[in-house]
Amino acid sequence: MFCTSCRLIILYAILVLSWTAPAWADTVVMAKRIDLPGGSLFDVRAKLMPGADPDTLQLSLHAGKADIPSLGWRRIGLALDGNLRRDLQMRWVFSGTLRLIDVPGGALGNAAVNVVVDASANTLQVDADQGPAHIDTAFPLDQPTHAQVNLRSLPAGWVQGLLGTVWTGMRIAGGKLDAELAVDMRNEGFQSSGDFTVSDLKYATPSGTIAGQGLAARARFSLDATSHPAQLALNGGIHGGELQLGPVHAHLPAHDVVLDFDASSERGALNITRLHLDDADALQLDGVLAIDAKGNLQKLKLDRFQARFPAAYDRYGQPWLDSAAVPDLHSAGQLSGHVDYAADNWRSFAFHTDGLDIADSSGLLQANGLRGELDWSAQGDKPATTLAWDHLTLHQLDLGAGQSRWRSHGGGLILQSPLDLSLLKGQVRLSALAWYPAAPKSERLNVAASVAGIDMAALDQTLGWTPFAGTLDGTISSVQWTGDRYALDGALTIKAFNGTAVLGQLAVQQPLSADAVLMGNLTLHRLDLAALTSTFNFGDMTGQLDGSINGLQLAGGGPVAFQAALLAQGGGKISLRAANNLSVLTGGSPVNGLQGAVLKLFKAASYKRIGLNSNLHDGVCSMSGLATDANGYTVVEGSGLPYLRVVGNQSRIEWPQLLHRLKAAVQGATAER
Repeated sequence: MFCTSCRLIILYAILVLSWTAPAWADTVVMAKRIDLPGGSLFDVRAKLMPGADPDTLQLSLHAGKADIPSLGWRRIGLALDGNLRRDLQMRWVFSGTLRLIDVPGGALGNAAVNVVVDASANTLQVDADQGPAHIDTAFPLDQPTHAQVNLRSLPAGWVQGLLGTVWTGMRIAGGKLDAELAVDMRNEGFQSSGDFTVSDLKYATPSGTIAGQGLAARARFSLDATSHPAQLALNGGIHGGELQLGPVHAHLPAHDVVLDFDASSERGALNITRLHLDDADALQLDGVLAIDAKGNLQKLKLDRFQARFPAAYDRYGQPWLDSAAVPDLHSAGQLSGHVDYAADNWRSFAFHTDGLDIADSSGLLQANGLRGELDWSAQGDKPATTLAWDHLTLHQLDLGAGQSRWRSHGGGLILQSPLDLSLLKGQVRLSALAWYPAAPKSERLNVAASVAGIDMAALDQTLGWTPFAGTLDGTISSVQWTGDRYALDGALTIKAFNGTAVLGQLAVQQPLSADAVLMGNLTLHRLDLAALTSTFNFGDMTGQLDGSINGLQLAGGGPVAFQAALLAQGGGKISLRAANNLSVLTGGSPVNGLQGAVLKLFKAASYKRIGLNSNLHDGVCSMSGLATDANGYTVVEGSGLPYLRVVGNQSRIEWPQLLHRLKAAVQGATAER
């Protein structure tokens, strides 16, 4: 790289010498432009004058700008100053300083340079030093388009222009470079090959999807930029630092990771036609990939990969698996297979394991003893495969051991026989499951499932809710997938409190995330108030409760939205404690005075109707009841003697405040306002 710029300078200096050296007079030559092999000099001023020592010349050469297209250098400044002499071997020897301005990487802004022109040996030798940076270059005088170059401790950014002739999509921001290479200039471009070592390399594409920092590498390369697309081959190793490639963010080990590839590049796009990576204790793969000019992954085909966990996850899988699956995975075992991805679509994949354990720290997912394989292709059929496990947990629900059989057919990965799983003294049956990875998102998943005899007390305890006796049954006939939302056709029925609660229009958002949201509509039918209120310790009530809770959204174990309408219209009994709790919950006052004294005497009162409506939105509950007048809204309408009427006065209540009141009520004390 440096050799080309020096070559231009030295060739021009020799040309000037041939005119002026015999005259030994002050000579100034100026030119608007000088074209030489590989580049051009503009606004050139050269001056020769007698040196301070006998038989020496002082040479000064300045170019306002220089263009060397093959290196990607444009409008760089150049200044060469020093003394020229002939030694005893009749070689021309130049010693002085070289200043390059606005060169990528900023190297050789003020370098000491030595040049030896040996006509008998047909050689031009150039050495330059600035601090730790060192360059020496040699090329034959009769073939100035060929050079041998040795680089030591150069800023890696110095090759930015050279890299830009091959791939414009990457910007080097730091690092040090050593190299031994050969360069051949051609009319159509250049060719180069050799060995290099780089340390603390930092680079990125404009989109940030391909980047690296703190990288160290050593490799042999071959680059041909004489045709389109340009061709690059690299064989070597890389270690340390971080590497970003699309969704993969690698933390490389301290030992060398073998990296070999053949690539072509045109108009900023990079096509790796052969890729081999070998990280001995973590990951091995062979395949191809393609990246567009913006740094976006367009194609990834791994004909073979072998991953060993946890090293493969820690070094290569964590960021993209955290976002695509579940965060903070703990893993052990191995996984092998192949994948084919192009144009934002999967074409095929296969995975095989003889033993793999995975679990996330929050308990959302845990699978132990995974073994078997999955084999899918968007085109054509594949033989059936089996995937089994010793233990499976989803959202803290233990599904036990299982074995599933799959087959790729018609673009889908299809469950071949019903899969029965045990859950909380009941059973979950997946009667049909088909996944179409290459289909539009809304058409990728077909599911038919049923649950039977799930113990509600065990389910509530697992989820951290107040346990109550009952069972959960139901059927899901299909699933529609839109974005990160899954809508389920079917209904689940909870048999509890001598009545039923039917959950329909079900949907789940981000089901495998800690931020999962469950949505649906709940219909209540003839719930026994005596069983319900005793279970939740709210205060004694009798009668039957009907109602609906529509637009229900549960997140983080609690509701974040709903429109509830609850009605007990068949009459019954209500205790003073229950009446007081209802009153305070809705912003009224505890029953007192004569009414309170009578209720204390009778322990309970008859009611005709109880009605309460509550809509939760943006953290605020809007409350109403059976009827509204100037005093508030009626929650309990009495019947007979002693007559009882509970009135709510607060139509809007902050949800945390309402939860505080409810918590106080079920803990056995009268709720506080």
